[in-house]
Amino acid sequence: MAYSFKGNICFGFVYIPITLHLAIKDSTPNFRLFDAKTKSKIQYKKTCEECNGKEVKNEDIVKGYEYESGQFVFLTDDEFKKITQPKDHNINIEQFINLSEVDPIWFEKTYYVVPKEADKAYYLLLEVLKSEKKAGLGKTIFTNKECLVLIRPKNDMLILSTLYFKEEIKDFPVIKEKSKISSDELKMAKMIVKEMSKPFKPENYHDEYRKRIKEIIAKKIKGNKIVTPHKKSKKHVEDLMEALKNSLETISDSKSSHKKYNQTA
Repeated sequence: MAYSFKGNICFGFVYIPITLHLAIKDSTPNFRLFDAKTKSKIQYKKTCEECNGKEVKNEDIVKGYEYESGQFVFLTDDEFKKITQPKDHNINIEQFINLSEVDPIWFEKTYYVVPKEADKAYYLLLEVLKSEKKAGLGKTIFTNKECLVLIRPKNDMLILSTLYFKEEIKDFPVIKEKSKISSDELKMAKMIVKEMSKPFKPENYHDEYRKRIKEIIAKKIKGNKIVTPHKKSKKHVEDLMEALKNSLETISDSKSSHKKYNQTA
């Protein structure tokens, strides 16, 4: 199985050889770009501004950092390797924290942590995190970028998520004035939340947009014309209390209809 990272998880003097495997996959249909008239494929070439459009090979490209307007300093791949220390290829746990302390806004990518062999230290870390209800917070380097990582238990394996650093998170937009909420509006909103509350079951949710794209592709392959289905748009209600009442009535009617259907089925 292909992996994204190979190294060790370290805490104290304990080393755990592992590989990381992305926990997500991209299921979006892959589209290529074509010229609308000729239907020819669009190609992208890396060219030099002062080389009359001459294509530049990847091995002849270096990275430049603009430290002042129009002034650059250049770094090669070898120089990036020189500033990387051997320990940077390990995932070094620096402290243990409560998972509830980390807001979801900090999460970036998630990986499955797989031991390279039936490693006793791996399962020791798994069990201690489970029993203490803790997560390990540490650092490592992925592709020339230092990452903050969080390691947590999930069933009988470890999960690692890369986190954003503080400087990568934007400040919350300033709201000039907070709207006043009446007790009746809050009461009605709580009723809606209660009526709509149910356990989270991810298998009940699917990418409907991707499904529609695939249906369109299938129709186009057969040469069928694409017709936009007419959908009745929801009426926008300006008054908040009226909108809350209408929402609650709709939810109640939907539940009643569902209940009758189940009784007759």
